[in-house]
Amino acid sequence: MLTADPPVRLGREFNLLWAGQTVSNIGDKISIFVIPTLMILVLHASPLQVGLVAMAQYLAIPLLSLVAGALVDRWDLRRTLIGCDLVRAAVIALVPAAYFGGFLSVPLAFAVVAVVNATAVFFNVGYTATIASIVEPEGRVKAYSHLEASRTTSDVVGPAVASGIYVLLGAGALLVDAASFLFSALRIRAMKPYGGGEGRQEPMLQRLAHGVRLNWSDPVLRRTLQGTLLANIGGPIFVTVLPILAYRGLGMSVGTLGAVMSIAAAGAVGGSLVAQRVSARLGAARLIPWSIFLHSAVGLGVLLAPALPAPIVLGVTLTLYGIFMVWYNVSTAAVRQARVPSRDQAVSHAAFRTITWGVIPFSVLAGGIIVDALAGDWGILGAAKLTMAGATLIGTLFAAIPLAPIHGLLQRERAAVEAEVPA
Repeated sequence: MLTADPPVRLGREFNLLWAGQTVSNIGDKISIFVIPTLMILVLHASPLQVGLVAMAQYLAIPLLSLVAGALVDRWDLRRTLIGCDLVRAAVIALVPAAYFGGFLSVPLAFAVVAVVNATAVFFNVGYTATIASIVEPEGRVKAYSHLEASRTTSDVVGPAVASGIYVLLGAGALLVDAASFLFSALRIRAMKPYGGGEGRQEPMLQRLAHGVRLNWSDPVLRRTLQGTLLANIGGPIFVTVLPILAYRGLGMSVGTLGAVMSIAAAGAVGGSLVAQRVSARLGAARLIPWSIFLHSAVGLGVLLAPALPAPIVLGVTLTLYGIFMVWYNVSTAAVRQARVPSRDQAVSHAAFRTITWGVIPFSVLAGGIIVDALAGDWGILGAAKLTMAGATLIGTLFAAIPLAPIHGLLQRERAAVEAEVPA
């Protein structure tokens, strides 16, 4: 008689980390919502200026990721994450201070976003290495499903909370994000020491080169890198232009956009909850190309507004957009981490982010420039829709191509290993 496998337990350390990140993710969504809103409605920023600040959100990735990977390899992981949270809490609090002090400006918003996200580069590298240190390989799909559920749940709560607090406090809503970083730091502080410093004995340049080689020499890692790079050319443009489309093109209020984003994210939560089941049924490698193709294709839904009611169009489009992105994140993380030794997780992830996210600063800046250039002939509504549609077509037409053979590669590897095992 067959018996079911015992459930995978992720343990106390993961639960502490998960709790901190769940709260911190909500705070992040508040900043992501409030800062563009302040720029468009308070500072009256142009699409180009919105693109510049969006560029600051990603600029640190190509500049710092490789170095961060090598340094985090040498540092204590737990202390690294705590320090990053404390720095981000202090810096994000500068925005409401500047607002109430009367000196908030686009350059200040650029600087704050740049510093916060430079620190986030170090946090994310250490965070990935932390998962590999505290969760056994058989539990990582479950762990990432839990983390994606938290992230998409924060997508639900964050915009609604942000829009409500913004109506009451304006820029003061960002103090909630600062407090969420403090909560995350306290949760991580409660964890037992769990590792770090494995790369301390090797020269930094050697570790950096090793991280790049890991991603390029392995055919599976190389294909996930190529597919993610192509998707990241267009996807960030879509997200950056969204508030311009909503506020200026469709005339939506802060409260309406917040509600639409929260309702859409509620649907994406369902996607995260079934991601583990879908991955188990189809196989993570088979799910990867389909999820990125569908994620990109549904972005074309924005073309239906305002012929159909804008809140419904954006709600349905963003719901599907989020569901398929969750599936892609969960499946690629599981496949990639299984192929990288624990001691190389930080530097491998840093190299991956440097290459795949390095294009984003230039993409989002290009998005702002394109909207500005098209607005004269097409109006802000037409310019935003055309820019978002063109951006999402990049992923639809190209991103799945290098990802499609991954399942076959893994099948052939498995068959070769089985052939070598004596009967």
